[in-house]
Amino acid sequence: MKLSIGIIFFCLVLGVSGQRWLSFIKEAGQGSKDMWRAYSDMREANFKNSDKYFHARGNYDAAQRGPGGAWAAKVISDAREGIQRLTGHGAEDSRADQAANKWGRSGKDPNHFRPKGLPSKY
Repeated sequence: MKLSIGIIFFCLVLGVSGQRWLSFIKEAGQGSKDMWRAYSDMREANFKNSDKYFHARGNYDAAQRGPGGAWAAKVISDAREGIQRLTGHGAEDSRADQAANKWGRSGKDPNHFRPKGLPSKY
């Protein structure tokens, strides 16, 4: 019941109609997959100084899906950085990660953060 009330409230606040709402949900799901793919690629690559590139790339790919993808990327990125702050990871690194996240979501080329030597597979 709470979920349905939340969805209705969300629709009213954003002025989202039925078709646009379904599109938003689809984009958010696809954007979440883009973020997961970037995370998985980062873990697989295990390449020194590549995390900012994967942050930017995941956010870029998700945002290209549309407003739902950009929303999912922001929520996932903010949650990840929030968890890192709670666990005591460096605030400076978190700020740099968030800058890369915003760079990607804004539509700028994630290759700006690509380290030399990272395999072209990524």
